[in-house]
Amino acid sequence: MITVKVLGSGCANCNKLEQTARQAIAQLGIPANVEKVTDYAKIMRYNVLLTPALVVNEKLVAAGRIPSTGEITTWLTNAMA
Repeated sequence: MITVKVLGSGCANCNKLEQTARQAIAQLGIPANVEKVTDYAKIMRYNVLLTPALVVNEKLVAAGRIPSTGEITTWLTNAMA
């Protein structure tokens, strides 16, 4: 199972990123665990300076922006390989 983490304070952009990630997961029809991380100390473990950020299987794939559903789909597909 793939683990997806949305890092951020819970702002509107963080919520949008979570929604986009869930859409990508649904399109692929894969099992995934989506977790929101709002604790600043935990976010800093990923060396993130800008949020929202996205982590797939403990690998930081995006920070400071909301990637497209297509980009997230690609990262999820690569994580399954």
